Amino acid sequence: MYSLKAQTMASSKVTSKSAMPSLGVLPAQRRRHIRPFSFHIGPVALCIVCVLLISLMAVLYLSQVGQVVTANHQLQDIRNEQAALERQNQDLVDTVAQEQSPAYIVGQVQKMGLKPVDSKNLWILQVPHLQEIDKSNQSIQP
Repeated sequence: MYSLKAQTMASSKVTSKSAMPSLGVLPAQRRRHIRPFSFHIGPVALCIVCVLLISLMAVLYLSQVGQVVTANHQLQDIRNEQAALERQNQDLVDTVAQEQSPAYIVGQVQKMGLKPVDSKNLWILQVPHLQEIDKSNQSIQP
């Protein structure tokens, strides 16, 4: 590889030999002098930079994987909690349905010692001028 000085000297010799260089050659020669940054550093430094970049990418990848695993565990915990709450809700719905059934009510009444009313011993009281109280117009008076 030639250094930049050597190339400029070689290009000046070429231009001095020819009487009039064409306009298309000058930009092409300038483009040859422009090199990417990676060519100015040595191979050892280039390897070190590559290793550092690869290790940085690996650390970022492992960080992302760790966050995904943590989010997955949280999602599983939430799903398990949701399933437990759904089972508990279903159990409570079944309990309410059972306790509202007539057979359950009769069994609880019999446990309390109450018996069905005998229609022969039933007394009915009639209150003659009983009026229903309208709750919407009712006001609290001190």
